[in-house]
Amino acid sequence: MLVIFGVALITMSVIGVYALLGGQFAILIHSVPLEGAVILGMGIGSYIIANRNSNILMRSVRSMVKLFAKRKYNKESYIELLSLLYTAFKLAKTKGMLALEQHIENPGESTLFQRFPRFTADSASLIFMCDYLRLLTLGTDNPHEVENLMDEEIETEMTDSLQVPNAIQTLADGLPALGIVAAVLGIIRTMGYLDQPASVFGEMIGGALVGTLLGVLLSYGFVGPIASALRSDAEAEIKYLQCIKAGILAHMQGYAPAVSVEFARKALSADVRPTFYEVEQTVTSLPPV
Repeated sequence: MLVIFGVALITMSVIGVYALLGGQFAILIHSVPLEGAVILGMGIGSYIIANRNSNILMRSVRSMVKLFAKRKYNKESYIELLSLLYTAFKLAKTKGMLALEQHIENPGESTLFQRFPRFTADSASLIFMCDYLRLLTLGTDNPHEVENLMDEEIETEMTDSLQVPNAIQTLADGLPALGIVAAVLGIIRTMGYLDQPASVFGEMIGGALVGTLLGVLLSYGFVGPIASALRSDAEAEIKYLQCIKAGILAHMQGYAPAVSVEFARKALSADVRPTFYEVEQTVTSLPPV
């Protein structure tokens, strides 16, 4: 909803100021489709050339849909994650690490994971947690080695997650230049009408300059902010994994479940971090597995 509001605000601001200045909308109506087609065609073509990996192209399309969805990671999702970590750690402390094995090997049918449907629906995070809990059930007990392995996987995940935002940002950086190309084409066309009256000639110059306007507007008003929003979403996904990492490493060092969960909570950003008492109230009300 906020995305739609932002797009509407930008569009109305440009059109509104143009109207207040007494601009002639006939020039825009005639020129925007033509200049826009040039910029759009060059933009899509350059994006395809720069991102020959079809996987990135498909992910780019899916990312556009995510812009209009609710934020995936908020305080409620983190409370659920911390509750899951607490339950898993408590089960391991009371019944041993092998008690987690049946849940890790088949999380889809696990009574443990079924309690936390939002987390279970996040396949990447589910696999990440199960992989490292599985290492613990297999006897891995060196937190430093596990931390290095986690860092390497998270770094790889970060690189992969930022591919689409970086590609879109590159497109945004190039759009002003593509707008200039469209404007130059319009100027070249205009040069063939030097014998026309000043009013006609001026209208054609104005139409050509629409290309520059569109390039800059699309870059800084739409495509650049889209890249920033997608980058923020990617960073939120990584922070989610880092929260899991902090909790597991604390558990490996022998801390009580409540303390391990506190390590995980402290890894969160302030805008999504639940308070200590919110987490405590939630986990103390959880039924045993």
